[in-house]
Amino acid sequence: MADFGISAGQFVAVVWDKSSPVEALKGLVDKLQVLTGNEGRRSVENINQLLQSAHKESSFDIILSGLVLGSTTLHSAEILTEIARILRPGECLFLKEPVETAVDNNSKVKTASKLCSALTLSGLMEVKELQWEPLTPEEVLDRLLFVQITGKKLNFEMGSSSQLKLSITKKSSPSVKPAVDPAAAKLWTLSANDMEDDSMDLIDSDDCPYLGMPGFKPGEKVLLSDSNLHDAEEGPDMGPICSSSQLLSLTSHHGGSSYFLWICSL
Repeated sequence: MADFGISAGQFVAVVWDKSSPVEALKGLVDKLQVLTGNEGRRSVENINQLLQSAHKESSFDIILSGLVLGSTTLHSAEILTEIARILRPGECLFLKEPVETAVDNNSKVKTASKLCSALTLSGLMEVKELQWEPLTPEEVLDRLLFVQITGKKLNFEMGSSSQLKLSITKKSSPSVKPAVDPAAAKLWTLSANDMEDDSMDLIDSDDCPYLGMPGFKPGEKVLLSDSNLHDAEEGPDMGPICSSSQLLSLTSHHGGSSYFLWICSL
């Protein structure tokens, strides 16, 4: 029993069937009582009644099925799924079942590989064979042997959900500014470096198309439409519009054309 890792305080279930000798079953339960102590719990379940049991999910630390000496228990897919349901996450099932040594499609007895696959499909992981035994100590049959297998339940309950934490990084803006489309409206900003740029001319002007609008904030971009540019190219002599403000006009020589941006310094 020490090979199963059973210790004091654990909840252990024993699954048996009609092939299990009564005295052998009683002897196994007595051993479990010694190992688990008064703080532990032992549950003895007939395999034919297991699906109707009232056990809640994740009820047992260890489940032993088919391990009663002399048993020839066969486990259906439904029984394996129920065992996985009542087993606690991260805990183990120990199972023993007679298996075929050769594939026989007409037999109800599975091969060891099919039994391992059935355990995996039930929701268990780390499924592996522990040992092989003959059906009886006196005789080794050619086609049938006992195999003892273990499997562990996943560390979360089936059907449970958890919120995923995703780390989303913002894309950095490109360092290279896109080329200005001459056909589009021109967007200009005025900085201290522009004051020293030989290609820029600062001209006093009495014409301001932004009279009566709120004052510009530092670094604010001003968008000029094609009509503004057309009026500017016709000449600054359009009459006094911003007579109460000091006005500047920024001229950019771009591709042979001159564009004007009125900057109101209020």
